[in-house]
Amino acid sequence: MLLIDNLQRPLEVELAIPVRTYDIDFAGIVSNIVYIRWLEDLRLKFLHEHLPLDEQIEQGYIPILAGTEIEYKRPVKLIDKVIGRLWVGSLGRLKWTVQAEILANNVIAAVAIQKGAFLSSQNNRPVPVPEKLQQKYLDYQNANLTTST
Repeated sequence: MLLIDNLQRPLEVELAIPVRTYDIDFAGIVSNIVYIRWLEDLRLKFLHEHLPLDEQIEQGYIPILAGTEIEYKRPVKLIDKVIGRLWVGSLGRLKWTVQAEILANNVIAAVAIQKGAFLSSQNNRPVPVPEKLQQKYLDYQNANLTTST
C-alpha cells in the first residue's frame, strides 16, 4: 500500500489532465497504461517549473526513472474531470522520489511513487542531484520548519 503524506508536498505541481477518447479501454474506463503517460506529463511540468530540461542538458544531466508504483483506487471515465498533482517525496544526494495523486471529480483515483536519479551525459554514470533542485528542496524544508515552530 502506497502512503501519501498530505501534510508536506515539497515543490508540488498541479496539472489539469484531459481524458481523451483513445485513453479509454474496452470496459469504458481509462486504461492503466495511460497513468504512466500522465505521470510523465506531471514530471515534465515539475521539471519545467523547478529544473528545466534545457538547463539540465546544458549542465550535462540526464534524468532517469528507476521505478514506478501505482495504486489504483477507482476507475476514471471519459467524462471525469481529472487533476494530477506531483511533489518531491525525498531527495537524497544521488536519488530522488516523487509522489503523485490523480484525482477524478475531486476523489483520489490513483496514487503513485516514482524513483529516479540523474546520469552524466558524458559517461552515463550517476551524478549528484543538481544543486539548483537540492537548494529549492532545502529552502522548502527550511520554510516549513520555521512555520511549524
